Amino acid sequence: MYQADEQRYNKMPVRRVADTGFMLPAISFGLWRNLGDQQPYANSRELILSAFDQGIFSFDNASNYGPSNGSAEETFGRVFEQDLKPYRNELVITTKAGFHMWPGPYGEFSSRKTLMNALDLSLKRMHLDYVDVFYMHRFDPKTSLEEQVETLDLMVRQGKTLYVGISNFDAKQTAAITKLFKAHHTPFVVNQSSYNMINRTVETDGLLDVLRNDQRGLVAYGPLAEGLLTDRYLQGIPDDMPIHWSNQWALDQGTDRLVKKLNDLNQVASDRGQTLAQMALAWLLHDDVVASVVIGASHIDHLLNNLKAVDQMSFTDDELAQINTILDR
Repeated sequence: MYQADEQRYNKMPVRRVADTGFMLPAISFGLWRNLGDQQPYANSRELILSAFDQGIFSFDNASNYGPSNGSAEETFGRVFEQDLKPYRNELVITTKAGFHMWPGPYGEFSSRKTLMNALDLSLKRMHLDYVDVFYMHRFDPKTSLEEQVETLDLMVRQGKTLYVGISNFDAKQTAAITKLFKAHHTPFVVNQSSYNMINRTVETDGLLDVLRNDQRGLVAYGPLAEGLLTDRYLQGIPDDMPIHWSNQWALDQGTDRLVKKLNDLNQVASDRGQTLAQMALAWLLHDDVVASVVIGASHIDHLLNNLKAVDQMSFTDDELAQINTILDR
């Protein structure tokens, strides 16, 4: 029978979103890849439980994670039912709806019917009575914000989610929907967006400022840019490298130029006693508006190595200036 490591909360910093009661581990565990129906269950279980033993109490999912829709939620649900159910009060379990989930016009985006059906399916797959955060996975240009906000507010009142979030909303979209959440007194806490050293759109767009001013937080996904911010590509980037849509533009400047940046960043990391991946994670957390960064892993050693980022999260002004100079080239 699984028993969690009694020292788990001594291993991972906890971050609070402004003055709300919502708290997250500095690093959360995402099930986007490597934990769906194409992976051995035993490996997925080991990763999830190891993450919890390291102080990661936040697990991030979505209705379309898999690769088969819903299979990542089913994997997590099986681990929850078998091992983590006694720890439910400690866990922050999140999921999302908005990208393609099932056939037909209601299988994506954010109509009332779509969101309600998606959350009910997620709860069933994960063997839960409620989730801690339910996100709209992307901006819906056709459904009114009022309908979307009223639907999420109803979910909270029904006890199906404790908090609500948005994902992939830009600064203008976030500001608009935040006003509506405030009018409904809906507990909106975080925007989950792509953010890493290569993709700094949330800075240039003004999203970080919007969230900071409204006392909300950012959860950063894709913090290692599909592995670009590791030592894997210091010798070169293959032409056919698959990369998430949110980071594709980074390759437009040419791979040779990007590889030079990666090597320069790697030198800064080495001087700090970190790997490039560890520094990339720590760098995101130097801004307190970032509530957590979501990482994935396919092997235990990857997970444990990346978690060492929390051992050195402070940066000197000179280090930050050096990193900005490299990134701005």
